[in-house]
Amino acid sequence: MISYIVRQSIRYPGVIVALALTIVAYGLFTLSHAHLDVFPEFSPAQVVIQTEAPGLSAELVETQVSQPIENTLSGASGLESLRSQSIPGLSVVHVFFRDGSDVYLNRQVVGERLASLAAQLPKGVVPTMTPLTSSASTVLGIGVTSERRSLMELRTLVDWTIRPHLLAVRGVAEVNVFGGDVLQWQIQVDPERLRRYGVALEDVVAAARTATGVAGTGFIRTPNQHIMLQTDAQPDALSDVARTVLSYRDGRAIRIGDVAQIAAENFGKVFGREMV
Repeated sequence: MISYIVRQSIRYPGVIVALALTIVAYGLFTLSHAHLDVFPEFSPAQVVIQTEAPGLSAELVETQVSQPIENTLSGASGLESLRSQSIPGLSVVHVFFRDGSDVYLNRQVVGERLASLAAQLPKGVVPTMTPLTSSASTVLGIGVTSERRSLMELRTLVDWTIRPHLLAVRGVAEVNVFGGDVLQWQIQVDPERLRRYGVALEDVVAAARTATGVAGTGFIRTPNQHIMLQTDAQPDALSDVARTVLSYRDGRAIRIGDVAQIAAENFGKVFGREMV
């Protein structure tokens, strides 16, 4: 058989060259469209849902966050199994689908199920799907240190400067930040001052919400155009929050600074864990 192939190759060299060129061209075309990676994708088709629930214990996270998410996703098309982990302030749910299923279709199915879940979760708790990444996608770890800056200043620098620049790099899907002190403006209410001024805690919460927002106020119509009006109430400093008016008593304004102390503290210390 081999001798026959050799004889035919010598007899028809043009055909052999044409077939060789065709195979090489097809190989180059296939290689240019191949999905290559350093490691093969060995993890099953899955979607990861992370939900932050600040202030809730592990038991409350399990009963009020993880279980409602699992109940909502049960019976989804192509679903194989569910696995969840509940820790203080954080719920992580892994949704596994059939091998070979379309990952984008799986994410769409999960997104549609989560859209109807808002009324079942505690107020302010919103589940989010983690970015679509490979199981072996962590490629670089960076440590940021300083002899002059505090941990809070370093964390602020990483969150607002370094992380956005890394996410702008082509191919970077997610940047996880660990450690440091997360900055938060806190209104630390003094109960004794509340009683002295006759102000309820709900009044402080309502005033704080109105002091940190942008509200539309309509427009002014002129013969040539409509001029939009907008009020910008975003505070630039702690003193701006302290000057927010709670109410008026006997012609005198009662401000947030009269019943509370405004401070910049570490967010992780509030709930007893480090937010990442």
